[in-house]
Amino acid sequence: MKKILVLTGSPRTNGNTDKMADAFEKGAKAAGHEVFRFEAGKKDIGGCHGCNGCWSNNHACCREDDFWELEPLLESCDAVAIITPLYWLGFSAQLKAPIDKLYAYGGAGGTRPLTIKESCFMVCGEMGPEDREYEMIKETYRQIAEFENWTDQGILVAGGFGQEGIEKSDVLAKAEEMGRNF
Repeated sequence: MKKILVLTGSPRTNGNTDKMADAFEKGAKAAGHEVFRFEAGKKDIGGCHGCNGCWSNNHACCREDDFWELEPLLESCDAVAIITPLYWLGFSAQLKAPIDKLYAYGGAGGTRPLTIKESCFMVCGEMGPEDREYEMIKETYRQIAEFENWTDQGILVAGGFGQEGIEKSDVLAKAEEMGRNF
């Protein structure tokens, strides 16, 4: 059994990102994993200020915001599933902020380590799944996983969907399968 952090980046409630996260969670729980969801898109997390004040107050980031709620999950989970909409070729700003604050654990030589060893990534957007608009975000995810020494368990691109239609595709079944096989 693994402890899996599901880290989402959409501010939209019950949108495609939430539906993919729900399906992933369903599969992971069916496989016996413990799942913890953190919806960064619905939290108040500011970006990294580059102040190098990391760990100066027993927190990864010295600036108090909702990232402090994420810290215990980053420090106790075995794996992370990162799920986001595609925003202008990259992560949503709401997800980019906590990703940038991972600097405190690696670049700043954190006093408490990340326990995450595995990861997977899911992204959804309106362009077709084979469009080149997804290449940059997929490569960014790969670089993050490599830098953090996470074993990548897969990437799922859910393209060609606006606010509707994801339920009529095979994407949610694929997300559930990723959770089950994680």
